[in-house]
Amino acid sequence: MRAPFALIALAAPLALSACGDPAPSYIDQAWVRLSPNKESPSAGYFVAHGGDAGVQIRGVLTAYAVKVEMHESVMENGVMTMKPIDSVDVPAKGKVSFAPGGKHLMFWGINDTAINQGKMELTFLMSDGKRLLVDAVIRKPEAAGAPAAAPANAHEGH
Repeated sequence: MRAPFALIALAAPLALSACGDPAPSYIDQAWVRLSPNKESPSAGYFVAHGGDAGVQIRGVLTAYAVKVEMHESVMENGVMTMKPIDSVDVPAKGKVSFAPGGKHLMFWGINDTAINQGKMELTFLMSDGKRLLVDAVIRKPEAAGAPAAAPANAHEGH
């Protein structure tokens, strides 16, 4: 008679875990490509993963840069251009990649503290009210073969 009760007692935590909180959204693979010209913006990339419910990224903050914006590379009239974007949908159980040539972050004025640390903390503002904190690895431009410095207003290659 004790065996069935023991099985029920062992199975109860598993059954209750299915009733727990929904899987959260999260961000990973975050990194920043420093511009070779300190006067030009740097670019940031990451992968956003949706939890059990869809969510939007409404903005990104950091104490390590003067300004950060979400941008998207789009083709218009045969010319690749950059456009700021206010929010990005992250579908339930899906993912959205911010990668070179597509959606990306633009950073102006990354401070030397972050550069010397080799990382900077980013705060992602989500539509569900959550704030996701993520460390982004900073990749310095390569000394040999680094592209020529671009004008301060150029975004090419981001």
